[in-house]
Amino acid sequence: MASFWTGQRIRLRGIEPDDWTSFMRFAMHEERLGDLLHPPRSAENFRIWAKEQSTAKSEGDCFGLAIEAIETGEVVGAVGSHQADPRAGWFEYGVTMGAEHRRKGYAAESVVMLLRFMFAERRYHKCEARIFAHNEASLALHRRLGFVEEGRLRDHVFFAGRHHDLVVMGMVADEFAQLHSMSEL
Repeated sequence: MASFWTGQRIRLRGIEPDDWTSFMRFAMHEERLGDLLHPPRSAENFRIWAKEQSTAKSEGDCFGLAIEAIETGEVVGAVGSHQADPRAGWFEYGVTMGAEHRRKGYAAESVVMLLRFMFAERRYHKCEARIFAHNEASLALHRRLGFVEEGRLRDHVFFAGRHHDLVVMGMVADEFAQLHSMSEL
């Protein structure tokens, strides 16, 4: 049996210290795409962060994973759960892809793997994603995966000199099971 964490095009794995250059590149891509603007970070800062991530214990069901392309072994993005309330049965997640790796199916495959784990193995009932309203590609991806728009937080985030809307999308486990297999087999 293949690993639960290995799909057709990607493998999800822990973040390794040597992954720092990929994450530094992802941060630069996000800035160019008009996402949140942060002060510049040094290469050493990214090295330290990746080293810390490689040895960090996950906090409950909150964790981050590197997305690795099987064909090349290159880190192409990251996915993880950022908020999780096991008592209420919901979690929030995020995904980011390097600019040169977008529209290749890597994000969709990694999100399905993460959702399968959280719904089938960890028994969560609902997943939420928060997406900048101007990020049409991410909104389209989430709709294709079966997420539905649950609300719009108007002028919720400030960056690039103005306020922007944040779209809240959600999916429950039964909706996921209707569209995607609950097991990797």
